[in-house]
Amino acid sequence: MNIRLITRTVGYVLWVEAGFLLLPLLLSIYYGDGCSKVFVATIIICALLGGAAQLLKMKRHRMQGRDGYAAVALSWVMLTIFGALPYTFSGAIPSYVDALFETASGLTTTGASILTAVEHLPPSILFWRSETQWMGGMGVLVLFLALMPRLGDGAGYLMKAESPGPIKSKLVPRVGGTAKILYAIYVALTAAEAVALRIAGMSWFDAVNHSFTTIATGGFSVRNGSIAAYGSDAITWVVFVFTVLAGINFSLLYAMICGNFRTAFRSEELRWYLGILAASIVLICVNLHIELGQGWYESVTDASFQAATIISTTGYATKDFALWPTFSRCILVGLMYIGSCAGSTAGGMKISRMVLLVKGLRRELNRILHPNRVSVITIDGQPVDERAITSAQAFQTAYLLILMAGTLVVSLDVLDFTESFVTTLTCISNVGPSLGALGPTANFSPLSPFTKLVLSLIMLMGRLELMPLLVLLSPSTWRNK
Repeated sequence: MNIRLITRTVGYVLWVEAGFLLLPLLLSIYYGDGCSKVFVATIIICALLGGAAQLLKMKRHRMQGRDGYAAVALSWVMLTIFGALPYTFSGAIPSYVDALFETASGLTTTGASILTAVEHLPPSILFWRSETQWMGGMGVLVLFLALMPRLGDGAGYLMKAESPGPIKSKLVPRVGGTAKILYAIYVALTAAEAVALRIAGMSWFDAVNHSFTTIATGGFSVRNGSIAAYGSDAITWVVFVFTVLAGINFSLLYAMICGNFRTAFRSEELRWYLGILAASIVLICVNLHIELGQGWYESVTDASFQAATIISTTGYATKDFALWPTFSRCILVGLMYIGSCAGSTAGGMKISRMVLLVKGLRRELNRILHPNRVSVITIDGQPVDERAITSAQAFQTAYLLILMAGTLVVSLDVLDFTESFVTTLTCISNVGPSLGALGPTANFSPLSPFTKLVLSLIMLMGRLELMPLLVLLSPSTWRNK
């Protein structure tokens, strides 16, 4: 384990966080909301610690696989620890445990909140809350690679550890070039949505904040009633469109931008994603119309918006879907588990991983029926390495074990099984709202400090695809041999 190289990498990431803190600082000065000293203090702390990390001299500059995973895990832990300081320093969230939970929820783009109301918060704190989601959506390490691609082979390990999905590929030969392309698309989508929301009726402040949290599939809002507070169908459908786009693999969006639509729409993952979303919308729409007697337009709007925000793990709400019929709620819980495409900003198991698992199951059934048949699993017509299939199976096993363990912990807060299970699921899948007492119109403040810390860790695990934090917690990681 190259501890010095890992420490220096974490130091660079703290510098990146200090850079992001400059935006809410400028906003605080503009609005005169009294929080400028809070951000100055946090920037100084991050900058000094980042600088201290650079003073370490290294005997070995080469980063290995476990170094990359450990660096990513430690970076996100440090980002959470110091990203919570503005909340505590300003008094917006006096409890540091609550501030950690809010920061972890922001950086992991989960959107679960301990705040009972947000509209009373200073504009700069609201902006920092949204910005944490935008930082975490594409990944701070990806931005670091785009700005400072100086790690050679180690850059690949960092991107592999932070990027979501079982199959990761570079868009161009150099990792730094890939990172720049990803962030260019990310920024372009964010800007496009901000303009669209402004045209639809939001103020510029609200539009920028919501574009940050939509493209990051985060779900934080600057209004107590989330998107429902605006009462605008135009805003609802704009958010729907960009939520769906944010759930698509960014490499496919890049192919579309380059005019390669045929390759994009040949993607099995994209077809599954759009197919699952469309089927969910139809089923929920019919269920709402029959069970609740809603009109067809209202049913289509509600079903489309909630299905899109849940499968993309954004978590916005226009209705309290915890009160919907059981059939519709079951579909939404299933969407929480599945998630969107690999290589997007969304959480969950990922469509590509689910496709691999389904094809692996079908192959096992075929082996029982035809023992001598040789069967190769393919994605988009290309054979998939057996290691990717094994990895998907291991990921699902770890996912379910952590889900069950988290459910046990949450149940200690006297929640029933459904609430405990869905609360843990929404955290590990980085969705946000739960059901019951922690549903879309409620918040996570009633939970005990211990449960909040456990769920914060689970949110980080979900955003980093489990493995970096599991590697970090493994004793063998820290042995030299």
